[in-house]
Amino acid sequence: MTEMTPATQSRAVASTDAQHQANAMQSADEQVFVTVYVADQLFGLAVERVQDILIPEKVARIPLAPPEVAGSINLRGRIVTVIDVRTRLGLPPKKSKGNIMCVTVEQGPELYSLQVDSVGNVQSLPVSRIEPNPSTLDPRWRGISSGVVRLEGELMVVLDIDAFLDFGN
Repeated sequence: MTEMTPATQSRAVASTDAQHQANAMQSADEQVFVTVYVADQLFGLAVERVQDILIPEKVARIPLAPPEVAGSINLRGRIVTVIDVRTRLGLPPKKSKGNIMCVTVEQGPELYSLQVDSVGNVQSLPVSRIEPNPSTLDPRWRGISSGVVRLEGELMVVLDIDAFLDFGN
């Protein structure tokens, strides 16, 4: 479902030209998600917004950037801003300093790479399974979520990428 693609100054793990394949598989009443984990919480990202999944070789710091901006990477000649999802969600920093996984998403003409703990798989789910956010969900998370999905043994928070990347909040 995914294919390997080269990246400049970043090693691409997978390119989501799976978007085209997912669209072919997706019916009108289904939504396809790329799943990621951040602090043991499962999040779902709409597959049509995902451009690449990669392990950046180097993230360059940006002076005076907001705390959630981890830096920038060069992805095939494009400068891409890396957002630390943990910081954006008000979570503590990751304890281990292993490989950084990033999911590059598109917002208009810009690309952003979301730094996550790990990447799960691609899941196709009926739209009817997406429930409204529970009232007990942290208000910061409620503002960036378009709903939740109960899966076997865990809850997937559906990330609203536009709200997540709106730094005016």
